[in-house]
Amino acid sequence: MQRRRFLVQSIATSAALCAPAIWAQGSPRLQPLKFTLDFRVTGQTSPFFLAQQRGYYAAEGLDVSIDVGSGSVASITRIVSGAYQMGLGDISSLIEFQSVNGGTPAVQAVYQYYNRAPFAIIGRKDRGITDFKSLQGKKVAAAAVESTRRAWPMVARKLRVEDGYFQWSTTDFSARDNVMVRGDVDAATYFHDSAVSLFARMKPEELTVLKYTDAGVNLYGNAILASNAMITQNPNAVAGFLRATNRAIQDAFADPAAAIAATKARESILNEAVELERWRITREYIAAADTRSHGLGDVLKRTLEQQVDEVSEVFKLKLKPGVEGVFNRAFLPAASERRVA
Repeated sequence: MQRRRFLVQSIATSAALCAPAIWAQGSPRLQPLKFTLDFRVTGQTSPFFLAQQRGYYAAEGLDVSIDVGSGSVASITRIVSGAYQMGLGDISSLIEFQSVNGGTPAVQAVYQYYNRAPFAIIGRKDRGITDFKSLQGKKVAAAAVESTRRAWPMVARKLRVEDGYFQWSTTDFSARDNVMVRGDVDAATYFHDSAVSLFARMKPEELTVLKYTDAGVNLYGNAILASNAMITQNPNAVAGFLRATNRAIQDAFADPAAAIAATKARESILNEAVELERWRITREYIAAADTRSHGLGDVLKRTLEQQVDEVSEVFKLKLKPGVEGVFNRAFLPAASERRVA
């Protein structure tokens, strides 16, 4: 399959990062840390805003700024460029990035946010979309550089369908709901939780949700990423950020309304009812079934190995990264803190 590669052969790693926290005259000077989201401010990432609002980052000595992203793939290049020290990005794309660039990993995953990737194609039932097979010959909207679209070859391989099974319609993220509602396309790629905006405009019974997991594609999704410079020069800051975020994730599970209120404080135009429903879907992918065995934020080595194999084969990567270089679990909070209730 002809693919638009978002990766360049080399991106220089930033040499200058924030200095460690300095303590003077008995008062802490918080260490600045720039974090990039994968996309807009929504309920999907509410724990980060809850951690910020409740002072969890400050308690770890961190002054965290959270910026909107331009896609879960682009987060990788943002971090490697040095513009951000940490962020939320797609782990399959990280595997590809490491294969292309080689050497010491410039960026690693340090906490698995989506224990299963929430990749889905949402189809209109009035266009005959009932299952993956019914996509044949249809028109499917997706952004040009977007992880759900990029992962489609893995689904196609499982289903044993050929390239060109359906027609891609390249659409901006912000226009995706519109083209679906107007009927310009038959289906569109989404993060399952991102489709809540579509569900607010079309009745759920009018739509079919085709989860990639239903096709037997079990992928880890967006993870918290950190630059190599941050990992080596400020390991305590990485660990502190993860402790604070993990604490907020547990809080968001226990009190979703508080998490959404913290997010709305950042983005006042949000509809709290819509974002609560979005978070309800998100938490299903964060606390997927196998987190019962290893806790939030961690991965099963064999599952990640299979993902590396799958990505390497489908994308024809010349170098297969080692899982230890892709996922660095050295900074995870204690297992007792990551246990899923």
